[in-house]
Amino acid sequence: MPTTGTATLTERYISATVRSLPPEVQDDVRAELEASIADAVEARREQGEDPQSAERAVIVELGDPGVLAAGYADRPLQLIGPKYYLAWWRLLKVLLWIVPTFAAAGVALGKVFEFATFGETVGAVATVIVLSIVHVGFWTTLVFAILERTATAPRWSWNPDRLPDPSDPGPRRADLIATVVFLGAAAGAILWDALRGFVRDDGVPVPILDPALWPVGMGVLLALMVGELVLAVAVYRARRWTTGAAVVNTLLAVAFVVFALYLLLSDQLVNPGFLEYLAVEHAAGLAEADARAAEQGGVMNVLSVILGVVIVGSGLWDAIDGWIKALRARRS
Repeated sequence: MPTTGTATLTERYISATVRSLPPEVQDDVRAELEASIADAVEARREQGEDPQSAERAVIVELGDPGVLAAGYADRPLQLIGPKYYLAWWRLLKVLLWIVPTFAAAGVALGKVFEFATFGETVGAVATVIVLSIVHVGFWTTLVFAILERTATAPRWSWNPDRLPDPSDPGPRRADLIATVVFLGAAAGAILWDALRGFVRDDGVPVPILDPALWPVGMGVLLALMVGELVLAVAVYRARRWTTGAAVVNTLLAVAFVVFALYLLLSDQLVNPGFLEYLAVEHAAGLAEADARAAEQGGVMNVLSVILGVVIVGSGLWDAIDGWIKALRARRS
């Protein structure tokens, strides 16, 4: 069909519609549109409309040729359609909680070890949070957009077995798994620090925690972790948080905070060799022993504040979270 300046409105519309379709279906779609437009124009002419007005009205009713072509090609016109939207949204929310949090914590810890100023630390943390949010949003959306256009059907399907029981606000299996993973990671980090070391000085591991804590001090910390694990299993088996479980959880949290703060304030928590390593790195070029000692004391002060806030904050949150869950279970 000609597409020159003398082409009719119908010819131009059909040409704009079929040009984005696969070659093997273009002729069929062209013939179908020609017939349907001709029939619609003829029906309007029988009602008294002039040919040009009738043709234009029919074309307007058919709408944008790109939308019509997408319908013929079964091609989505949205970035992520209803088939994958909920899966995308659920995964995105989880990733936006996890990735920026861990990225910010990692950057903040790195800046502390670099002895960066407060402003430099805040700037670096803010930058990495923004960048991680952008990257998580972009790459997650890109993956689902590709799935939307390439996959024939979702690999997962909803079924009624996934419906939650409104009368059962108790802990889910995911809560137990999260507790096991967190405690396992914490215990693994303690053992790795003792055996391999997160910091190395000329290839020699420098433990962050004081090796003198073994076996008694570390045994107490690991025993408290085991207590948390036993409590999580018991709560999961009971299918609800009780006042007794909240009390035990609070006692474990208080015991952890008191013991860890005692070790910290009595200079028994952090390895003196690690402090010396940081002081040497920070005070490179200083020859006097008193200058090195001053630097080591400054490092200890900074770490004490950071560790103290982390210890108290984590224990306080753990205790409050247990009471909140117990109160919710009682109200149900």
